[in-house]
Amino acid sequence: MSRILTRWIWLLLAAIALIWFANLEYRTLVKPDEGRYAEIPREMVASGDWVTPRLNELKYFEKPPLQYWATATAYTLFGEHQWTSRLWTGLTGFAGILLVWFAGLRLFGRETAGYAALLLSSSLLYVMMGHINTLDMGVTFFLTLGIVGLLLAQAQADVGKRRNRMLLAWAALALAVLSKGLMGLVLPGAALFIYCVVQRDFGVLKRMHWLPGLAVFLAITVPWFLLVMKANPEFFERFFIYEHYTRFTTKDLGRYQPWYYFIPILLAGALPWTVLMFDTMWRTLRNRKLPDTMFSTQRFLLVWAVFIYVFFSISGSKLPSYLLPMLPALALLMGKRIAGMRARVLLWQVAPVVPVALLLLGLAVNVDKLADTPSQAELYPHYGEWLVVAAMIMLTGLLTGMLLLWLEMKSIAVAILALSALLSAQIGLSGYNTVAQERSAKHIAEAIRGEVTAGVPFYSVLTYEQTLPFYLQRTFTLVQYQDEMAFGIRQEPQRWIPTIEEFAKVWATQREAFAIMPAYVYAQLQAASAGSGQAASAGSGQAASTSSGQAASTSSGQGLEMEIIFEDAQHIVVKKPASAITINPLSPGGKGVGEKGAP
Repeated sequence: MSRILTRWIWLLLAAIALIWFANLEYRTLVKPDEGRYAEIPREMVASGDWVTPRLNELKYFEKPPLQYWATATAYTLFGEHQWTSRLWTGLTGFAGILLVWFAGLRLFGRETAGYAALLLSSSLLYVMMGHINTLDMGVTFFLTLGIVGLLLAQAQADVGKRRNRMLLAWAALALAVLSKGLMGLVLPGAALFIYCVVQRDFGVLKRMHWLPGLAVFLAITVPWFLLVMKANPEFFERFFIYEHYTRFTTKDLGRYQPWYYFIPILLAGALPWTVLMFDTMWRTLRNRKLPDTMFSTQRFLLVWAVFIYVFFSISGSKLPSYLLPMLPALALLMGKRIAGMRARVLLWQVAPVVPVALLLLGLAVNVDKLADTPSQAELYPHYGEWLVVAAMIMLTGLLTGMLLLWLEMKSIAVAILALSALLSAQIGLSGYNTVAQERSAKHIAEAIRGEVTAGVPFYSVLTYEQTLPFYLQRTFTLVQYQDEMAFGIRQEPQRWIPTIEEFAKVWATQREAFAIMPAYVYAQLQAASAGSGQAASAGSGQAASTSSGQAASTSSGQGLEMEIIFEDAQHIVVKKPASAITINPLSPGGKGVGEKGAP
């Protein structure tokens, strides 16, 4: 019987792994995060500089380098592909499922471990963020590893074994810091302090093995910080002050949301286990007889989950992925709850998800009505087909699972519910590829790749399409655009062109050049140039003022010669026509700049 059970567990794990990794290559990268976090490692490989992160060849100090290093390593070993750009996210997400299983096994028993792993692998937010290239899944894995190390250490009476597990926890927190900054240390530290206050138990602080732990932590984190600060003296202020204090306390990034922003995200992100989650949290909070000895594992997991929610709710910067570190802890608590729950109780906690599946089905059938543009009206019905399949799989899994729960077949029911939820989420996510064109430049890269020559200047005018550098495998000269690269531009202002007027002068001197711009900018630029030429003929010599989002006229007295090589509703890509050679009267013999013999 034990051998049969083990075989089924391995088959279940294989099924989860197959569904989990199946679509890493399938989907097109979308902006902004997927393009950004694919491109920074690509530039590391291209430049050979693995110390100073750069985006579009500009210094980019928003985050530490661990994920960049991992992705750059994947590029080096396997090539630069969509799947290698997402590999770190996918691997750490799957490793988090295995980690939760291991923690549940050691802390609560085999049954809890199995349920916890199934719950985590099928929670909607966890699945989504495990397949979108951001830094949040990596830091979530190492935060969870640090917490698990702490919990296993505090459950261990043997001093030597406790020390080893605490050293693992310290090392994990160091890697969390190298993944996303000081939150890797601050969040667990604050949660532990709150736990001590709530439980009136400060004894855990005596069992942290501070000296060897800090030695391990510093040995992992300090080398890169020293190297990057030596190469970039401006790093300290930007990274430690702006990125950690200013972003949290202000609305500087434009990511401000009201305090209730995370409520719908949590409700949807925990599906299909949302009701179970609240039931578990409430019972853990009210339970005064938790079966822990030196350290209350369940109470700490609850404190951690609630603290993460509250911490980011009061932050001046909010994104859905910030809730991700809650989910592994909640999965452990929910797994323990299911292990002690009657099957029919779980049935009534799953039943409210059926209307959600029906709502999704209705949305899928009518998704074309959400279109705001002609392009969306054309693409959305194709996405609707994927959503219909996803909704049907979710609904079928729910009804089957509920029937099995009614028949008191709890283990099989939970497995069916989890696999159907995971598969449904993956199909819905994969289907987004049908509308990804609006948020990706892959089609642009494919259209112009044959035209673009290495070494020829390529300008990005009033825009920066985050995914285009990765797909073209090259960087751009920004024109009148800064955004998140403003800091890098201040450090190296020679790497950009601040105004359209200056761009026009540079463009006129180029023998070969390319430029990408929003479609509306091209029309304005040509009209302004033509108007400028007429004004110059009349002797006015005046130039129109420039503001963000508008093309400025030039005062050169001549239009910009541009040949369109790509055009869609959002972007136009142009090149300098082969016949357009500007004569520079200052050059010997009056040869055109860029011609043979020109200076």
